[in-house]
Amino acid sequence: MVDLLERLGRPQDELRFVHVAGTNGKGSVCAYVASVLQAAGYKVGLFTSPFILCFEERIRVNGENITGEELARAVAAVRPAAEAAEAACGDHPTEFELMAAVAFEHFRAVGCDIVVLEVGLGGRLDATNVIEAPEASVICRIGLDHTDLLGDTLGAIAGEKAGIVKAGAPVVSWPQESEAMAVIVAVAAERGCELFVPDFADLSVEPLEGAALRRFSWKGRGFETRLLGSYQPFNAALALTAVDVLRGRGWAISAEAAFAGIASARWPGRFEVVDTAPLTIVDGGHNPQGAEALAASLADLLGEEGRASVDFALGVLADKDYPAMVRAVAPWARSFSVYAPKSPRALAVDELAACVREIMVEEGRADDVPVRTCGAPADALRAARDAAGPEGCVVAFGTLYAIADLMGAL
Repeated sequence: MVDLLERLGRPQDELRFVHVAGTNGKGSVCAYVASVLQAAGYKVGLFTSPFILCFEERIRVNGENITGEELARAVAAVRPAAEAAEAACGDHPTEFELMAAVAFEHFRAVGCDIVVLEVGLGGRLDATNVIEAPEASVICRIGLDHTDLLGDTLGAIAGEKAGIVKAGAPVVSWPQESEAMAVIVAVAAERGCELFVPDFADLSVEPLEGAALRRFSWKGRGFETRLLGSYQPFNAALALTAVDVLRGRGWAISAEAAFAGIASARWPGRFEVVDTAPLTIVDGGHNPQGAEALAASLADLLGEEGRASVDFALGVLADKDYPAMVRAVAPWARSFSVYAPKSPRALAVDELAACVREIMVEEGRADDVPVRTCGAPADALRAARDAAGPEGCVVAFGTLYAIADLMGAL
């Protein structure tokens, strides 16, 4: 990656960054920070992955996807450099490395004031970690995911995430569990970085009324967000802590811009209401922590009377802890329609169905919760919606890779 960018004239050196790592919440925090910076009048680049609805959404400027023409221009600039890098290194850059390079090239070409840069995987060895010291390094909530690559303890994973911390650059971290927090504190101290950790005692969240808007107050100021998950005010508080750090580094961001940015932020597929008859929610929760957050959001939206009332459409990747995901939502389930996502890593539909049935036996509800096997995400969503009827509630979750197919089925 270093070699590739050297051949492009190091475009990343002409840009300023907010670098965001973590297990859960990265995309939402990136969306919030980028939206606030745009509301403050800056030209803001945003690089995220994977894409949800279309490839171009991975590279955005002021909320607009890179156009086909812009993508072609940037790819044309990167291609000869990639071929030369392959000749020199004996290994062709991966798709993610290529797209990170394309993003840097595009953001330089259009003159972004600042770029919100999401880590792809881990941090220390991620392709995005070629940048010099950012305006802020942000570490979202850390959980046990990608343990085959990042380590099987919170401390080991935190060490990989904290690899984005650069000497002298301020660090903003979610208040992690103690094992992970100790690592981040140590890395920040070792590299001479001031560490900022939001105190969620300063956060007050109002009950969710309906399925359109969530209101909360942070440090005594009122905010509202259209991202409805129970966890989103916490993600917003982390983003606003990063905004405070940016203010301290000279970025002009008014209180009004902060409010407007949080209110206008959009991030598809995160506890997103996509229909109302039946109430249909698409959620990208794809690990146990995400499934637990989904369950908490359902409790917030439906109340205790909503237990055993949700018809789930579920597909997962085989390398995830999918039994824990199913257990997290089991109390809310009225039925499951399961499928295999379009991915070489997908769990076979029969294996997932067997897992769900086994857990329903554990829950003592095997006879009450039907499990249907379906051929595709769209089929599973339609089956769940048919089971729910117009007054019911449907939730599709388990992987980000199926969201476009799910949306297309509506």
